[in-house]
Formats: sequence, structure tokens, C-alpha cells
Amino acid sequence: MNSAPTTILVVDDSALYRQSIDIVLREVADAKIVGFAKDGLHALEKIANLDPDLLTLDVQMPDMNGIEVLREIKRRRLRPKAIMVSSLTSEGAQVTTDALMEGAFDFILKPSSSEPGANRQQLRDALEEKISAFREASTMRAQRARHPERKREAAADEVVESAPAAANACQVVLIGTSTGGPEALKIVLSKLPAELSVPVLVVQHMPAEYTRTLAKRLDEISQLNVVEAQDGIEACAGRVIIAKGGKQMMLRRRGEKLLVRVNDDPPESGVRPAVDYLIRSAIKAVQGNALAVIMTGMGRDGLTGCEQLKQAGGYVFAQSQEDSVVYGMPKAIIENDLADRVLTLGKFAPAIVRHVKRSRRS
Repeated sequence: MNSAPTTILVVDDSALYRQSIDIVLREVADAKIVGFAKDGLHALEKIANLDPDLLTLDVQMPDMNGIEVLREIKRRRLRPKAIMVSSLTSEGAQVTTDALMEGAFDFILKPSSSEPGANRQQLRDALEEKISAFREASTMRAQRARHPERKREAAADEVVESAPAAANACQVVLIGTSTGGPEALKIVLSKLPAELSVPVLVVQHMPAEYTRTLAKRLDEISQLNVVEAQDGIEACAGRVIIAKGGKQMMLRRRGEKLLVRVNDDPPESGVRPAVDYLIRSAIKAVQGNALAVIMTGMGRDGLTGCEQLKQAGGYVFAQSQEDSVVYGMPKAIIENDLADRVLTLGKFAPAIVRHVKRSRRS
């Protein structure tokens, strides 16, 4: 039996853009537009009446912008999730990043080609990808709700204390994530202590303008120094480096220092920056003495890198299905028996700290 279509409320102050989304969503299977809203206040009224599964939510609107709508949805405990619709501008990046850190499902960029046909195709492809991921995530949530008898996950201290210490001292933590990543990073990085004795390198699949804003926002809530990657920057204790959108990030050793290099090498698995690319470089730079943390996201980026890291003697943590927004990236790690630990978001920070400390005592 076919499942019900995903019901969608289109929220945009531009009548032309509401029409554009209407046209392309008619071509997307299992998607059904149930209404339109011209601003944030109108959207909240429509949500109350229509109870849609999903919103396409314009980031920049008068009176009540996208982030304000999202916060009101959370405050009222309304059901819909949101795909933010953003322009590639500094202001659009700031509001979208805030929305993602507040729990928006994902975002798409408004096409800006001079060719209307190309714009429609780009918009359709982006929406189809995000809606498909949303449907998959919703199906998994429904399955978990039908089977609440899942085995209780051990607390981070229980899990890590019972594990053998790493053979050699961990020299770097590598975090990979995609859909749901900004909110996940907010939770994990805000709990890591200032005295963490190794650098943290992060690949989050986002465009360039957005990774810069993400680094700024995370720096405001973290005890660690969070920066966007720049070519030649040192990866040192107390620093978190976010890969620059649209670029590959690698780790290199120069004498006693670990340096980050940023380049235009090709995408891998359709993404740049790529988690696999970073992990491969880190294996060489620290002889495999690294911890990879794979969190929520679409696809399988990180799988081959983690396979190679394990072969080199490194360790891998993966996010549990329980609180992954999209269970693609961690699922690939877990199903291939690469995860030394499977943890919920709240347990990552203490698990990372314990792993680093214990490896350095061994």
C-alpha cells in the first residue's frame, strides 16, 4: 500500500516564487501542496488550520522572517518541519544558519541563473532531494514509535569506560555531518571543554558563505575557538576548524605542527568538502591516531575514510538512529561494523573527552 503524500505549506512573500514552487512540486512524486502563505503570521494561521507535514519557508520576509517563524513553531510545539529557502547572501546565510541551528530540517538555495528553465530544474531537483530525505526520516521515526521497546543505550561513561584505550595517543578529532548537522554541532561543540588537548576538524556539507557564518555562530557558544578553514592555518589544541564550503580540506604535518590545507580538488560522493577526503589526509598526517565522529546526514560520505582509518588503528564513533535527523551517514558506518561507539548527541562530548584522555594515558 502506498504511503500518504507529504503535505506541504509554501511560505514566501513573493507571489512569483510561490508560483514557481507550486509548479515544480507538481512534478515531485509523493508531495502535495495544501496551502500558501505570504508572510510569517499568515503561515502560523495556515499551520493551525492545515497541519502540514512540511514547510518551504522563505528566509527573508517582512515583519516576521523565517527564523522567527521557526522559533514560534517550536514555542507552540507545532508539528511541521521546515526546509528553509535562502538566497546566497550574507544576510540569507546568517538567518538560514540560525534556523538550522534551531532545528530546521534543511535548506535550499534560490536559483539565480539567467535561464528560467535551468532555474526550475535546479529548484525541482533540490526540493525533490530534500523531500525524499524528509520522507525517509519520517518513516524511520514512525517505525521507532511503533517499536518503543528498543534496548536502552548505555550512558557515555558506561560505554567508554568499558572500552580498551587506544594503542597510541589520539592527535585529532574529525567530525563529519550533513543534514541536521548545524543543530548537532551546536549540541556537541558547546559541551566540549576549553582544555581539550587535540584539535577538532569538521566537515559540514554547506556552501561557502554558510560555513563562515556557521563557524561564527558556533564560536559564540563554544569554549573552544571555532573558525572557518583558511589555507595554512594551524590545527592546534583548543581550536575547531570548519571546512570551507565549496573547497576540500586536508590535514598535513610540518615538523611538529599540524596544518590545514584548503584546495579545489574535485568533489567526492558529489560533495565538496568531503569527509572521506579529510579522513584520508588525517591518516597520513597522524599515522591513523585519530577519532572520527560521523553524525546525522544524507548519503555515505565518510564510509571509505572510516574503513581506512580503522585499518590504520584509528577509532570511529557514530550517531544513533534515535536522534539522527537523517540516518544516512551514520547508518553506513554502523551497518559496515565500523563504529566503536554508537551514541546519541548528548553523549558525544563526554565520550570524545574520555577517549582523548584515556588514549594519552595508555
